[in-house]
Amino acid sequence: MVFVEINGDPKEIPPSLNVRTLLEHLGIDTQRVAVELNRNIVRKADWENVIIEADSKLEIVMFVGGGAH
Repeated sequence: MVFVEINGDPKEIPPSLNVRTLLEHLGIDTQRVAVELNRNIVRKADWENVIIEADSKLEIVMFVGGGAH
């Protein structure tokens, strides 16, 4: 297991996860989400190639539909 920080909270995750498999591990829908890794936005096209390393800091933002009526 490796330790990371996700949205300010310490978490323990399996080693060698990429961004997509991390989101799946966390049960997060990958359709409407943005990921920042160590203060850099990770493009969705790169999720498969970006491995989450120990002590990484992630911000995961989920977009919610809605708006003015």
